[in-house]
Amino acid sequence: MNRTHLLLIFFLFVVMRIFSVNPPASEVRAVWLTTNYGLDWPRNRISQEVQKRELIAILDNLQKHNFNTVIFQVRARGEMFYDSKIEPLASVIVPSGYGKPKFDPLAFVIEECHKRGMELHAWMVTYPLGLDKHVRSLGARSVTKKNPSITRKYRGEWFLDPGNPKTDDYLLSIVKEIVLNYDIDGIHFDYIRYPDNTGKFPDAGMYRLYGNGKTLHQWRRDNITRFVTKAYDWVKSQKKWVQVSSAPLGRYRALGNTGAGWTALETVFQDAAMWLKIGKHDALYPMMYYKDHLFYPFVDDWLENGNKRIIVPGLGTYQMIELGWSRQDIENQMDYTRKNESAGQAYFRTDNVLSNTKGILNTLEHYYRYPAKLPAMTWLSDEIPGAPYDLTAENINGKLLLSWKTDDAADRVTYNVYRSESEDLDVHKAENILATGLREPFFEYAASIDEKGYYYYVTVSDSYHNESEICCPAFFVHSETVK
Repeated sequence: MNRTHLLLIFFLFVVMRIFSVNPPASEVRAVWLTTNYGLDWPRNRISQEVQKRELIAILDNLQKHNFNTVIFQVRARGEMFYDSKIEPLASVIVPSGYGKPKFDPLAFVIEECHKRGMELHAWMVTYPLGLDKHVRSLGARSVTKKNPSITRKYRGEWFLDPGNPKTDDYLLSIVKEIVLNYDIDGIHFDYIRYPDNTGKFPDAGMYRLYGNGKTLHQWRRDNITRFVTKAYDWVKSQKKWVQVSSAPLGRYRALGNTGAGWTALETVFQDAAMWLKIGKHDALYPMMYYKDHLFYPFVDDWLENGNKRIIVPGLGTYQMIELGWSRQDIENQMDYTRKNESAGQAYFRTDNVLSNTKGILNTLEHYYRYPAKLPAMTWLSDEIPGAPYDLTAENINGKLLLSWKTDDAADRVTYNVYRSESEDLDVHKAENILATGLREPFFEYAASIDEKGYYYYVTVSDSYHNESEICCPAFFVHSETVK
């Protein structure tokens, strides 16, 4: 066998590998956008205008690669990336000049994500407050100064005390501030657990007061679940469509011969499967930052305990740098999550993806080669919105402009655009999707000139991602009239 034949076989293998799992029409494609220490953003600490341009460049790149969900870190350790009255603005955000409006990163990123058909989920670091040096840098606005009774120092780091019911009230005040003042699509809890190695966590006094005969471990689990329940119930009372999710440890519990190790349930008292079972979470994004026997069975375990909610395994692209993983390691995990019908994939961190670490972005160009709709949250609502109507297609300045009408225009809806060579449109085939998550009743794009006629369709999706029937199509021939 000559070298040409070998190269051909290799090429075919690569192509088959990339396209082995067809893209679904509905799939969560998310990134965690880390603001703590400016890891993903902001890199510039001098100019707010530069910070805005940096963020726009990130979102443009995510849109280009058909991501549909941005999990944006709005609370780091006791400091905020929005205009908060509770905790101070993060020091990496440049203070505004005299007489100029303050730059509010959360308001800005919501608007820019929605322009690009992406959802924005507000990511809160929940209980950790940071090391002594960091806490001191926050001054009088630190919760350790304002409300010391709900804080604890453990192994040189400060935490909110999950065992103190007043901690729930404090965290809930932050949730309320975000949900009431911003048009977020989700609230996402991180570090919603006890710290590592909690044998000596200083909560004995709270346990004596509130333990009520429970074991220490069960009491700690119930403390976290108590806050989750309060937060979920309040969010749903205000904006039912806001997705409530969290990022638990990747390993829920000890399985078989894998040993307990570091698990959510046994080690940090994070009973995330219970939150799904009792209906106090819409989605989980477990941090699956492991390989091989520490990955696959634990993904299966989450999916088996999903209670028909959204399970999106978080893939550790950063491990290609920190632990020397190969791109193949991540690709295998991507394939596995798709084949086993998880709701999608999330990646930690954004920069590890967009900087094309070991060529991972090249993989995603094929893996996410079509846009994708978001899974419907039918447990919140299964009502189907009305279909759009009066769809028109016309050539405007060399571009195809689609526009339509809808009776739901005043509601919080989005639109999906499809294209087909026949009138028999299959909305479940990803290759028919042109765009998802549009916030305005029009769509413009530069269509290729191939002398073919296409049928265009539009659907309406409500805030729960329930999708309408297709509208009557508009037919358009792509000839030299469209340049």
